[in-house]
Amino acid sequence: MDPQLPLTAWQMSVREIKRSAVLNESVSMHMYQVDAFTDRLFAGNPAAVLVLDEWLPDDLMLAITQENNLAETAFVKARSDGAWDLRWFAPAHEVNFCGHATLATAHVLLTETNAEAPLVFHTRVGELRVTQGPHGYRLDIPRLPPEPLETLPAEIARVFDNPPVGIFRNFENIFADLGSADAVRSFAPDLASIARLGSVGLVVTGQEADNGRAHFVSRYFAPRAGIPEDPVTGSIHATLVPYWVERLGRERLMAYQASARGGWLDCELTEDRVFLVGNAVTFMKATVSLPNGAV
Repeated sequence: MDPQLPLTAWQMSVREIKRSAVLNESVSMHMYQVDAFTDRLFAGNPAAVLVLDEWLPDDLMLAITQENNLAETAFVKARSDGAWDLRWFAPAHEVNFCGHATLATAHVLLTETNAEAPLVFHTRVGELRVTQGPHGYRLDIPRLPPEPLETLPAEIARVFDNPPVGIFRNFENIFADLGSADAVRSFAPDLASIARLGSVGLVVTGQEADNGRAHFVSRYFAPRAGIPEDPVTGSIHATLVPYWVERLGRERLMAYQASARGGWLDCELTEDRVFLVGNAVTFMKATVSLPNGAV
């Protein structure tokens, strides 16, 4: 480990964890819970964040995630080049892409450690970057163009009262444009049917009324990942933003995820990237106590 990297006193390596286990001591590390894509507590999407010196075993990271019972728990580790390795876990399994937990991780690193923006994260979907601006954190994610579908998958063909006006997908989700924000808000998900999609989630979206603050709204359901409805999801906007830019003819959009908690995303599209601006608020700083032999 590079001694010049910005680490805090509570960070503990796996070697130290094992040494404590040998001494029959419990192992403690700090964990943060952050509400992402909101500027107030009890809104947006909560994520847990643990900053590690070395990776914990995968099954232990999944167990911590399941104990948290949040949509995502992020585990981040400093690299020797000044960037960070970042992994995300949902209650059911490790996930390929998570925007709100990336935002939460950046918030923790910038407010609780000596890290400075811009932050570069190495992830399963490539490099993600986070900078700070006057209106919040600016998250740089890949552009994932919508792939048109001719028909809905059979598993969810009957979950809509009226046929969607557009259907498309990316590598991890099916998207259905219901035609209006009101239709999105009133949508009653059949979670058992959606779960039959397996690891694929369902996003419903629709255009907001002309007098609304948002240009479009969405909701996201991923029951097989242990997430019946996600409060606010950064990753789905990698595809929603290109879709709505084409539909509405403008490159800057305001998005609202119409879950019970709700969250706002200021969106911008470039040739190969999507930029999301949002805020984050720390709800809790906790101490995780791992029993002897957990590692």
